[in-house]
Amino acid sequence: MNAKKAAELIWECWQNGMVIKNIPNFLQIQTREEGYEIQSYFERYSNYPLFGWKIAATSLAGQNHIGVSGPLAGRILQERVFEPSTRLNFGTNRMAVAEAEFAFRIGSTLKPRTTEYSQEEVMSAVEALHPAIEIPDSRFHDFNLIGEALLIADNACAHEFVIGPPMPDTWRSVDLSKHSVTISIVDSDATTGVGSNVLGDPRIALTWLTNELSRNNISLIEGAIVATGTCTTPIKIRAGDTITAEYGVLGQIQTAFAADGQ
Repeated sequence: MNAKKAAELIWECWQNGMVIKNIPNFLQIQTREEGYEIQSYFERYSNYPLFGWKIAATSLAGQNHIGVSGPLAGRILQERVFEPSTRLNFGTNRMAVAEAEFAFRIGSTLKPRTTEYSQEEVMSAVEALHPAIEIPDSRFHDFNLIGEALLIADNACAHEFVIGPPMPDTWRSVDLSKHSVTISIVDSDATTGVGSNVLGDPRIALTWLTNELSRNNISLIEGAIVATGTCTTPIKIRAGDTITAEYGVLGQIQTAFAADGQ
């Protein structure tokens, strides 16, 4: 495997809205470790420090959407993160879905170690909780058939994120596993889920991410944002849509796509 060559191909597709239809020999990878090695190059190609991490396939709906049986970690690049007031361009996105997520901000670095982090240790390092909308995409034509190693190399289908301001500090006393979240398209579809769709609890998902990075000798650094996965079935979107994610007493977040040609 030529990790750099593989990363360059995926990166070029990401930047230019292209897809890989036929997988070349140097992308014939088998392990998660190989996938993370390829993915690590995207952080180097970015013009900014790493913004954070996402977790793909933390819900049954998410797993079915990309054809895997468990979660995957991906890097969030700062140039792909937007404020709610930003009007986004739909571009060539083929997944064409939006996801409502809980996103934790890390207040102190969690370094790799030989023993796993407990949920209590991980949550003690959390500084804040944010609402987030993820707009995923893949650089592979048959993203639901290629398997977890290539999906990790594809940055776990990371694409664009809208991150809202911190939720009220009262979130710490809320049972996030039972907390209802709704994502909707203005004047169109809506879907509702709960935090338990995210590996049983967004806190559990964050703990999984911390230990997944630790196993791969990666630190979860202070200031990083971790988007923990969709709480609902991903909702179909298109150019011109306005998307709202509702978190009840914890607030809401909204974003919009420009109509075609604008």
